[in-house]
Amino acid sequence: MDDIKAKIVDILKDVTGLDDAGQDADQDLFKDGVLDSMATVEVLVTLQDTFGITVPVSEFDRSQWSTVNKIAQQVQELE
Repeated sequence: MDDIKAKIVDILKDVTGLDDAGQDADQDLFKDGVLDSMATVEVLVTLQDTFGITVPVSEFDRSQWSTVNKIAQQVQELE
């Protein structure tokens, strides 16, 4: 799980350009303005490419993807 979280943090840093993006695994990325709708799409596409998963956008619920810990949980479930 730590490897997944590390990759997610790297993806967040690349997409947002913020060095501290995702450093707090429980930070609400939407509430704190780290992710907006465009960045979210880019993160989802990168997650799909990196982990070989399919994230159904029609079923995407921000509350389930709002922190690094939650993203890691979703990735694990979809792998």
